[in-house]
Amino acid sequence: MIVKLLSKMKNYFYISGILMLFALMSFMNVDFFSSMTKVDYIEGSKTLKFTTKMNTNHISDAIKINPNTAAFEAEVKKYVNNNFDVYVNGSPKTITFTGSQVSGETVWVYFETGGVSDINTLRIKNTILLSAFPKQINLVNIAYKGNQRTMNFQRGKEVNEVSF
Repeated sequence: MIVKLLSKMKNYFYISGILMLFALMSFMNVDFFSSMTKVDYIEGSKTLKFTTKMNTNHISDAIKINPNTAAFEAEVKKYVNNNFDVYVNGSPKTITFTGSQVSGETVWVYFETGGVSDINTLRIKNTILLSAFPKQINLVNIAYKGNQRTMNFQRGKEVNEVSF
């Protein structure tokens, strides 16, 4: 009987310890650094449209400007133009910034490149937030004529290429 009681107490303390560990871990501040870009090919206008989603605090820290100021969008435009390059079939494409939107903890950035009739290869250089945050991960999902491709960018892997 005493052995059985000690065994139950041992299990109780073991389970309590695990629960306490999970409770303490929930108070740890773990910041996740990522951006997500969706690329859609619009066949009628022969345009690649880009929609990038990133954390408001992260981009404002990187460009060192408050997202609630009038100058924020101009700085985001400059930042994206300096940190995102597109090459279609080996030729560089000019990116046209079409706007941005701050929505709480998220900033949406919109840009495009035109004159894209067919894509054999798409190469992207994406260094968004990589210099500000060493563990930053940037994902790019591409939809082109029914085909889907995904690219992953991080420090040391700033350039990716896919074929269609």
